[in-house]
Amino acid sequence: MTVDRRWILAAVLTLIGVPGVVALIGAVSFQAANRSNRTMVVAGQEREYLLYVPASLDRTRPAPLVISLHGAGLWGAAQREISQWNRVADRERFLVVYPSGAPGAGPRVWHLEANDSLPQDVRFIAALIDTLAAQFDIDRTRIYADGLSNGGGMAFALSCTLSDRIAAVGLVGPALTLPWRWCTDRHPIPAIWFHGTADRAAPYHGGTSLVAPTEPFPSIPAFVAKWAQRNRCGATPQDSSIAADITRSVYTQCADDATVVLYTIRGGGHTWPGGGPLPDAWVGPTNREIDATSLIWAFFCEHPLGAGR
Repeated sequence: MTVDRRWILAAVLTLIGVPGVVALIGAVSFQAANRSNRTMVVAGQEREYLLYVPASLDRTRPAPLVISLHGAGLWGAAQREISQWNRVADRERFLVVYPSGAPGAGPRVWHLEANDSLPQDVRFIAALIDTLAAQFDIDRTRIYADGLSNGGGMAFALSCTLSDRIAAVGLVGPALTLPWRWCTDRHPIPAIWFHGTADRAAPYHGGTSLVAPTEPFPSIPAFVAKWAQRNRCGATPQDSSIAADITRSVYTQCADDATVVLYTIRGGGHTWPGGGPLPDAWVGPTNREIDATSLIWAFFCEHPLGAGR
């Protein structure tokens, strides 16, 4: 990734999913850098996605599928660069798909309002799973979703709408705009989280930010605790310090072994730990003590779709 490209990614990454905020930047940057390689039509609308099939894929065996969701104002190829899922897919032999939000007048976002737009995005992901399953031998017990910022919020939405298909989810700096009361599907869903305490876009302790000045975000520890309640876990997490600036909190004794894990990165920004570089001035520091993608994959491997779903 060139220096100029990093600045473009950083600029639009700060637009975490609030429609109407500096829409022109997101639209122009998307047109300049979009590299989706496939399209499909869902409900009469053309949707784009970037599929990665590693050369190491064993086509004689069912393959896991990871669906990685970009932040608002970004696109599938940007999420590939930030998350660096391809290198893990090469090593572990699974498929990765990076879908893009629907095109429109402003930046591409995952629509996370409880209205007609949200079901459209959910239908897109469901149809995408069906399309890939028709082309490849997908392991139906090992379909996972993760996302950054607005994409992390979309991963939450998928856990509430496709719990019969998505085995586990990963959320990195999620921008959570849907209230818990919206999620009526209370099937236990394993979840792994990463959030920086210096995240200025989606504050760790909740509240408003420059990109969401009127609608406060929830407290991340409180939201994770609610997720643990959803999964019928033990009430108190087990905390451990795994690096100088990182605390790992694990909720165990959950229904269907649906563990919930939160990595709290002290001083971390609105970034992907161990991921593609972005300028600190825009999104804050990127922690290099851990590799979120490898940790998410290890968590996914421990949580195939259970028999109870």
